[in-house]
Amino acid sequence: MARISTGTGDDGTTATVGGARVPKTSLRIAANGAVDELNDVLGLAAALATRPELREEIRGLQHDLFTVGADLSAPPGASTLRVTRAMVERVVAREDALEAALPPLKHFILPGGTPCASALQMARSAARRAERDAWRLHAEEGPASRDALVYLNRLSDLLFLLARDENVKAGAEERQWLGRAEERRR
Repeated sequence: MARISTGTGDDGTTATVGGARVPKTSLRIAANGAVDELNDVLGLAAALATRPELREEIRGLQHDLFTVGADLSAPPGASTLRVTRAMVERVVAREDALEAALPPLKHFILPGGTPCASALQMARSAARRAERDAWRLHAEEGPASRDALVYLNRLSDLLFLLARDENVKAGAEERQWLGRAEERRR
């Protein structure tokens, strides 16, 4: 790996995969940064996970996010790692398994529960932001990988389900959202 601090970005540009320099305000860089922040939140969730299998699952998602970041960073035609349909299908299969095992939702729930579940809910929100930034990139600056866009959408659903699963397995209460202020006072 190259040196971390090179000074080449002091002019307000940064390199994409393939070496092209773009403004740091580029939507491509914003989308990649949002994926990086999501990966950071998942690192927190992994650190808070008390079950080794959950920690390993989260770390696997972190590895995937490096591929998502590389894919979004690369201009069309550049040679890099790309999100594959198989990656998306793996997330969907895991969602299906979790949803089948969890109690059905009958109402909205508040984020919270265990520290790990709370971090997974934060990651879910970060995934939604990363997805919005990636779609903005796709719409305004040029194509983004369809599989990367779909992966981010499905990942946010998976993170919600992982948070629920964590709370169920830990015996933490899923607190129901009480919509109206007068209902909350009861």
